[in-house]
Amino acid sequence: MSCNNCARHVTEAIQGVPGVDSAAVRLEAGQAAVRWRPGAAENISALIAAVQKAGYAAKEIPKGTAAGDRTTNWQVSLWLGVAITVLLMAGEWGLDLAPKPWFQWLAFVLAAVVQIFAGAQFYRGAWNQLKIGSSNMDTLVALGSTTAFGYSTWALVSGAGGHLYFMEAAAIITLISFGHWLEARVSARAAGALEQLLQLAPQTARRMVDDTAPRNFTDLHRQPVAALEVEVPVADLKIGDRVALRPGDHVPVDGTVREGDSTMDEAMLTGESLPVDKKTGDKIFAGTVNLNGQLVMSVTATGESTALAHIIAAVQRAQNSRANIQRLGDRVSNVFVPVVTAIALAAGLLWGLAPESAGRIHDWLAPFLWHAMMPTGTAAGFIVAAAVLIVACPCAMGLATPAAIMAGANAAARRGILIRDGVALEKAGEITAVLFDKTGTLTAGKPEVAALWETESPKFKVQSLAATLARSSTHPISRAIAKSSNEIMELKDWKEIRGGGVEGHAKLDDGDWMTVRLGSLRWLKDAGIEPAAEKFIAKWSTQGATLVGLAVDATPIALFAIKDTLKPGARAVVEQLRRQNLKIFLITGDSALTAAGIAGETGIEGQNVFAEVRPEQKAAFVKKLQAQGERVAFVGDGINDAPALEQADLGVAVSRASDVAREAADIILLKSEIEAVPEALALARATLRTIKQNLFWAFFYNALGVPLAALGFMSPIWCAAAMGVSDLVVIGNALRLLRRR
Repeated sequence: MSCNNCARHVTEAIQGVPGVDSAAVRLEAGQAAVRWRPGAAENISALIAAVQKAGYAAKEIPKGTAAGDRTTNWQVSLWLGVAITVLLMAGEWGLDLAPKPWFQWLAFVLAAVVQIFAGAQFYRGAWNQLKIGSSNMDTLVALGSTTAFGYSTWALVSGAGGHLYFMEAAAIITLISFGHWLEARVSARAAGALEQLLQLAPQTARRMVDDTAPRNFTDLHRQPVAALEVEVPVADLKIGDRVALRPGDHVPVDGTVREGDSTMDEAMLTGESLPVDKKTGDKIFAGTVNLNGQLVMSVTATGESTALAHIIAAVQRAQNSRANIQRLGDRVSNVFVPVVTAIALAAGLLWGLAPESAGRIHDWLAPFLWHAMMPTGTAAGFIVAAAVLIVACPCAMGLATPAAIMAGANAAARRGILIRDGVALEKAGEITAVLFDKTGTLTAGKPEVAALWETESPKFKVQSLAATLARSSTHPISRAIAKSSNEIMELKDWKEIRGGGVEGHAKLDDGDWMTVRLGSLRWLKDAGIEPAAEKFIAKWSTQGATLVGLAVDATPIALFAIKDTLKPGARAVVEQLRRQNLKIFLITGDSALTAAGIAGETGIEGQNVFAEVRPEQKAAFVKKLQAQGERVAFVGDGINDAPALEQADLGVAVSRASDVAREAADIILLKSEIEAVPEALALARATLRTIKQNLFWAFFYNALGVPLAALGFMSPIWCAAAMGVSDLVVIGNALRLLRRR
């Protein structure tokens, strides 16, 4: 591979092999790391065949082999080319040796060395593409350089005289090698976040094993009295193993704290700069750093099951993906080389066979542009053809989209924002409306019982009964009620009605089994149960509380007011999104009064609030907004929101690192704070804007460069330099995303 365009072709070839989940092709290392789908057979021969069919060579390397550095290959070519080109320039321009026969033969030998050694990568790439009936940037470079070198060799051997272009032929290879060397280094920087992620997890860990070895004859039957720390490869760790962590250690795999207290630096994983306190029972994740205390952890996930592995896979998937807008560049690139070759041939014939006509056009335009010294006779045809071939290399066009996507995905990953792929980035840049779920998204998701209303002469232990019903549910509201009592009553036939509540049969104090229900007022009302506590309902609904009713058979006996605190930055987030000209909506299963209270606190307009919506109905509301012409981003906690996340044009999951495997969302926020939502959307819009700028520059460059070269205004040397500059402009523009604040 000689450029990022080649890397993209190889990536697409590998990803087309059945069973391949993703492929990360590293241009600077000359390697591809392939992930297979679960259960798929690893067919290495199919991968190699696919790469060969695309026009490149491949072989399997052992796992764990250190990556090479392709920039070193370009450096060798570059320094060889620079040394010879500078020598030839000094002879021609400084010492005026160009007419001397001995110098012409020396120039032939030196230029041939550049062609054979420094140009080998281009000729090899062009030949591989020719074998499969295709062409690429290497084809144009090889044709352009060979044209200049071939004509000069013919003129030297035949004695035709005139200026020889050995220096130009060497300079073409040298300048383009320099461009590729810079491109490889800059591209490696664009992939920096992924490299940092790959280096986070340590290679070894201190596994704890029981010390049962006897120290003398009397100790033969002693029991384990201590634990030894044995340094083992991380790959040898198994679920349930105990691992010791000292201050400054990177956590090797996911696990839970068994012993000790400490703080963890999770910045690279979640984008959160503040350390996180950890105590016994807390989850810790691979790649994070133990800052001060000594810990013993129990392994809960290894290998590709860890949160870090999921993040790496997501970043790789995003970097190697293609946005829809890229298809325009692809379509142009597919026909570009044949068209440019035809233009070069036509321009060469015009200057070679009808130099007067070509010269008149050149002279007519010169006052508006600049005067160029053109060769005469046959030489003009060859040199103009070479210039057209060199200036038209389509590398910038192929880099326009993937360079921006790579930089955007890396910039997002450094902020704790995972973007599924280039299509998600593209969609995020076109959003017009944001629909927020309430619980766990705008609110903290840790509700508490704020007040209790019960009948004047209750016959039942209200809190015990409610806690017993709620204890088996994982819903945040159920967990809040479950904490109200530790007493457990007899219960059977328990079931949970999604979006409604829980019900079952409880054995009450009189020994009778009765139907009991705990759930939303709307659900109880549908069952014919309506609590007569209007003042309590009105008071707490206007404060944004969620009201949950408890009923025995058809009789309401209690109401719980559940208050969930609003996230501190919720109102600021809504204001930021509104400043981005986005419409903001709120959707919740709570009553209209409760929803209005939350909307008032966050600054969302009342007409943009959807209340009393069951989880399965959220997708329908997304669809309703889409029917009105909105491009909708749905922001939810991902627990009950999968249908809505799928239906939305852009699904955003507010999550924690342990949940990064969630597949319904296009964007996953590794920290639960929603301040990252406007940041993610703004970054996506900036990425889309960068893609459009890059495509414009690539098309503009070729639309301007090819005619100028065909009309004799650009020499092959300047064309080679311009081609390298075009690549750097595209990559440099993309790299601005990494510095975006």
